[in-house]
Amino acid sequence: MTFKQITMRDAKEIFESNKNGDYIILDVRRPDEFSEGHIPGAINVANESIGDVEPLELPDKDKLIYVHCRSGVRSKQAAAKLESLGYTNIVEFGGIIDWEGEIVK
Repeated sequence: MTFKQITMRDAKEIFESNKNGDYIILDVRRPDEFSEGHIPGAINVANESIGDVEPLELPDKDKLIYVHCRSGVRSKQAAAKLESLGYTNIVEFGGIIDWEGEIVK
């Protein structure tokens, strides 16, 4: 494992202080979970859909990508899969169940 891990609190501070930052918030839950509520600005690519081909939603392998799921299990799996596909700047920050910020529904 070489991807970086930060706490949900650290992620919230980063997103609040850098709202137009050059990063992607990647939610790897299923689409039905994503539609129930997600972090503002997040995009959804389900962990189960990440295989051995780069996701179309993530064309830049060097872009900073913050990955989360519901509890932190799938986000670690997705981060590892993305790294194996050649993504170089992955930060995993756990599960949305610990998110204390705004939720978009």
